[in-house]
Amino acid sequence: MEVTVSRKAHFNAAHRLFNEKWSDKKNSDVFGKCNYPNYHGHNYELIVSVTGKINPDTGYVIDMGELKKIIKNEIEERLDHKNLNLDVPYFSNVIPSAENICIYIYDILRNYIQKEFHLSVKLYETPRNFVEYSGN
Repeated sequence: MEVTVSRKAHFNAAHRLFNEKWSDKKNSDVFGKCNYPNYHGHNYELIVSVTGKINPDTGYVIDMGELKKIIKNEIEERLDHKNLNLDVPYFSNVIPSAENICIYIYDILRNYIQKEFHLSVKLYETPRNFVEYSGN
């Protein structure tokens, strides 16, 4: 029997959606307000879910205290109150869309979550706009 456990986290970050291969007009037409030259910000909500078998010795799928530390140290510390385009080297050549931010977070967390567990990351850019990635 497998169970999914989830941890919610939060971070604030600014970004600009811009494709350097395109003209300013095309960037504006495609990305609209998200292309604002002085950036714009979001209050991101993050849900990290881990699915696996319950360890009979602990009753846990994963120690939620450890998951909390991993998310804080590896995600919140890297992204909170940052300009993603300028402060996070990964996004110097990757457009920081919600989709790409979600994959970035997943790839970091996958290094800390045992391979026997299924990992899924859901990122809310706004209360109504969110993406989910689970390595597929």
